[in-house]
Amino acid sequence: MRHLMNPLDFSVDELDRLFDLANDIEANPDQYKNACHGKKLATCFYEPSTRTRLSFEAAMLNLGGSVIGFSDAASSSAAKGESVSDTIRVISCFADICAMRHPKEGAPMVAAGKSSIPVINAGDGGHQHPTQTLTDLLTIRSLKGRLNNFTIGLCGDLKFGRTAHSLINALARYEGVKFIFISPRELMVPDYVTEMLNDRNIPYEEVIRLEAIMPKLDLLYMTRVQKERFFNEEDYVRLKDFYILDKAKMELAGPDMLVLHPLPRVNEISVEIDDDPRAAYFKQVQYGVYVRMALILTLLGIHV
Repeated sequence: MRHLMNPLDFSVDELDRLFDLANDIEANPDQYKNACHGKKLATCFYEPSTRTRLSFEAAMLNLGGSVIGFSDAASSSAAKGESVSDTIRVISCFADICAMRHPKEGAPMVAAGKSSIPVINAGDGGHQHPTQTLTDLLTIRSLKGRLNNFTIGLCGDLKFGRTAHSLINALARYEGVKFIFISPRELMVPDYVTEMLNDRNIPYEEVIRLEAIMPKLDLLYMTRVQKERFFNEEDYVRLKDFYILDKAKMELAGPDMLVLHPLPRVNEISVEIDDDPRAAYFKQVQYGVYVRMALILTLLGIHV
């Protein structure tokens, strides 16, 4: 039995096989529509989510399986004080696989240690969000045709953004990837990330102005400034509109540069660029369903 806690839990070769399966699902959906008939996915979400939870549920339903679970800690026995360890032991009696989101770092890992079914970390605090990273990697590979030899800019909240941290760690395993970190000083990427890049001689820049580096980018990964990660309202209000990607900034970019965003967005990407062919964030959502379908099949050991 295998779990997914961290994007690095899968080797590069294993990721290639997972992405090949996801692309086959995209091309031949009818072949997979009954692959999980009789199987149940439990979605245990201790904090709010729209895209991730519904993406997991859509993935399982597309595979012919069914879904049980809860979308808020208040509607689970956690409200009565039940531990994550006890919850997963109970869920293991009902379901075949579990996707868990929790505000506390490491909670899905604790669950995996006590579970008799595969557990997928669907986001734990500001720590990891591995299935978003798999979504990002599949999107890049599908639309760019490769996961190496490009320059990617990550913009916005790089201090608290778990999606950015996970993506950097995952892309650091591929050759020829250069990172440009665009953020205000208060939201710069943590030291442990830059130390990892330095140790591995992976090139990166840290800049404040987005406009200056737009022509250099093959990919731009926008993130929102997350209100829920701030300790006071004043800092959030001061920084929330620091970067807004609009048509004027997009005119500075190359014709093949792709814009990604883990969503939800607030106003960091203007709706005026939604119809730009370089805006890939809604395609990214669809790739999220395909990769979660592939992941469910892989962890359940189902071959079609």
